Amino acid sequence: MMKSIASSKYLACLVGSIIFNLLFIINIYVGGQWKLSWSLGAAIEAETVAAIYCSGHGRAYLDGLVVGDKPVCDCNTCFTGPDCSHFIPHCTANADGLESVEELLRDLSMHSYSGDPLFLEPFWMQHLAGSALVVAGWHQMSYTYGGNSFFSKELAKVVRKVHASVGNAVTQNRFIIFGAGSTQVLSAAVFALSPENTSSPAKVVTSVPYYPVDKQQTQYFSSQKFKYEGDAYRWKNRSDCSSTNMIEIVTSPNNPDGQLKKAIFHGPNVKTIYDHAYYWPHFTPIPAPSDEDVMVFTLSKLTGHAGTRLGWAVIKDETVFNRMMIHMRMNSMGVSKDAQLRAFKLLNAVLEEGTGIFDFAYQTMKSRWERLVQTVSLSNRFSLQENNPQYCTFYNKVRQLSPAYAWLKCEREEDKDCYAVLEAANIIGRQGNLFGAENGYVRLSLVRTQDDFDILIERLHKLITEEDGDKTM
Repeated sequence: MMKSIASSKYLACLVGSIIFNLLFIINIYVGGQWKLSWSLGAAIEAETVAAIYCSGHGRAYLDGLVVGDKPVCDCNTCFTGPDCSHFIPHCTANADGLESVEELLRDLSMHSYSGDPLFLEPFWMQHLAGSALVVAGWHQMSYTYGGNSFFSKELAKVVRKVHASVGNAVTQNRFIIFGAGSTQVLSAAVFALSPENTSSPAKVVTSVPYYPVDKQQTQYFSSQKFKYEGDAYRWKNRSDCSSTNMIEIVTSPNNPDGQLKKAIFHGPNVKTIYDHAYYWPHFTPIPAPSDEDVMVFTLSKLTGHAGTRLGWAVIKDETVFNRMMIHMRMNSMGVSKDAQLRAFKLLNAVLEEGTGIFDFAYQTMKSRWERLVQTVSLSNRFSLQENNPQYCTFYNKVRQLSPAYAWLKCEREEDKDCYAVLEAANIIGRQGNLFGAENGYVRLSLVRTQDDFDILIERLHKLITEEDGDKTM
């Protein structure tokens, strides 16, 4: 009898629970759509901040500038005021950025990042719903996924789909590893490719002009395993190279000049890392899928989300992959799950839009390059890097580079310090010697906001027209 009563009570509780959950589901699922419950407040908060008017020259962020507990506009360069509508005359055109460990240690607050791909912000403003993300407080609290991996398998699947749709990298039967931006991934690759149990460290080389972080990061983390040895061409004809462990970092397309580069060294003692951060159709023609041993990519140059800090490597050899995994585990216990989730959402949005983001980005960068070429062509004082057309498999046509950076050269013999020439005209770039080149070169960023680019063109045009005016006087 007691057992029957207990069973009846259990059944009643079970039925009650089912009815309660059904009523709950019916309550939140209204008119064929889910009715927001716990996420409603977060959605309202996000849309309220996004709706703050900044006159098109800035943006308000929930975690950005705050005055009186309320988010306010964070203005673009040369704009100020409550709604960023006031232009600051004679301000400096910022085509520079922090890419030096020395500067980072000296004063982080004084610099901006020229690699910020803010030119993609308008695209995401047009695709708000598909890229939006709400995260519950309990979401993915563990260090790992499923108790055994620091990296999302679903994110790796999406990465493979993106590469397949673009045709810029072979990922079939390859390993994928994630890091805090391509910077950490490159560091892990150098560690993984360095020889073990040897008294002679691997020589890490890059070819001029090279990406400064490759040199600076390698020097900063220098160990018994590897040592930075400068320009690859300096070692090319050395007789002892055939027996020396070499690691060559090939940035292709190159930063600063956008050229598609190939490795200089080959042989059994040579390991090569291809930094393909800019190997996307909005920056360069894609002649064929890259199929190298280690290929490094970054979310920032694909979607523009530099602050998410997520990069990845596509790796052929399992031993190299495992050694990179060990480095990641020791270095940072994996990668932020929040960053991986956001990347997953953004890359799915990229796939859903088809060629949308690439078309937008390509047209933007192509237009900027053409405006820059037109401006520089008005003077014999300056020149730009070569831009030879190539066939692009993504667009099925012959096209030129639409590079992220201009590699500007001062042609006059007296303009040996090109940085100083531009600085006098209120333009800040990056000195050529930071890339291993002469100071007759300056790198100018073309990927920042439209305001930044417009001011850069205005300052260059003024410099060139004043120069012509001086000649006629």
